[in-house]
Amino acid sequence: GDAGKKPVLQSFSNLYNAIKVSCIGFCGVSNKVNDTAWTVEEQYFNSTFSLADKGVLTAGEHSFPFQFLLPASAPTSFEGPFGKVVHQIKAVIDTPRFSKDYKCNKVFYVLCPLNLNAIPEIEQPNTLSVTKKFNYKLVKSGSVILTATSDLKGYIVGQVIQLRTDIENKSGRDTGAVVASLLQKVAYKSKRWIYDLRTIAEVEGSAVKAWKHAEWKEQILVPALPQSILQGCTLIHIDYYIQVSLKSPEVSVTLPIYIGNIAVNSIPLSPARSVPHIPSAVVPSAPPEEEEAASGYHPMDNVSIPTKSHSQQQPFSYAPGLSFQEVRLDSDQTGSPNHPTLCLSTGATVPYYAEGTVVPVPTASSLILPPEYSTWGYPYEAPPSYEQSCSSANSSLSNGN
Repeated sequence: GDAGKKPVLQSFSNLYNAIKVSCIGFCGVSNKVNDTAWTVEEQYFNSTFSLADKGVLTAGEHSFPFQFLLPASAPTSFEGPFGKVVHQIKAVIDTPRFSKDYKCNKVFYVLCPLNLNAIPEIEQPNTLSVTKKFNYKLVKSGSVILTATSDLKGYIVGQVIQLRTDIENKSGRDTGAVVASLLQKVAYKSKRWIYDLRTIAEVEGSAVKAWKHAEWKEQILVPALPQSILQGCTLIHIDYYIQVSLKSPEVSVTLPIYIGNIAVNSIPLSPARSVPHIPSAVVPSAPPEEEEAASGYHPMDNVSIPTKSHSQQQPFSYAPGLSFQEVRLDSDQTGSPNHPTLCLSTGATVPYYAEGTVVPVPTASSLILPPEYSTWGYPYEAPPSYEQSCSSANSSLSNGN
């Protein structure tokens, strides 16, 4: 319309004392799920700028440009059931007394990349072995040696974890199915530590027959997940593990790993990087003496374990502005065995938006977890850090030292 018909602001609302904008970064943690009444908070930055002093806003649009230098120490944005790291801009038009103030805010996302190459020995294979002795048929004894090895100790989103599992079944009883899982453990420091342990991806392999030495090669594609550590934040700690378990006999090994943003660029000298050498001492050729006495000598046949199922789907997308150029899955690669589809992420992550209705798919089988670490449990001691886990050959999620 013409100028005479332009809407005019009422006199009490177009006067202002100041127009201000604030940039705020903080972490909040609560004892209750999805509760924003934080029990503990920490602040990373809080700066307020005055964009305009006392004056009058005429009808129409007005632009007030400003700049803010983000501190290098600001941690990556994060959102989970018990806490979040939030960065936002708040703007306010401060009006005279008895008038309504006008406010708005906008969340923005920060990604502070974790360079995996800064972590010592990150390019080395990650391996752990455990022996489980048990009785069967009342009078017979046997044992199972379970060894799990990953090709690296750190990965980025979209990268494939090459996993090798060796199972030596030195008994006359078949084992249960073998399950490999990618676990996310988020620790929230409220009045006491709260632990949220989730299965992010899971692969199941077949059982191992009696007196067989089986090898299982699988891969897990890392879905859209927040990085390990959450640098700069002291209230929320993020750890990842690869756990390989047998349900019968009940035995598992847990490999701590890092998930970062800048991929490992060091290549080990060994050409067989995805299939690290397992020391021969881990795989003896005959049963120990007490088993031989109970069951007689049984030669160990080498077999390969087939994979039964994957619990994988297309991932949630990251929030706008957060992208990973390394993640490129062409349509013709998505269904092939060498390029499995990205797993559905059910763990805490950077705030994301799901495209359409996304329903988490139940895993192929129940996961064996130490009883001390049920989801949303309250252990009294913090679980081991990555360094502590690696320093002990017997480390696992149940070890609090």
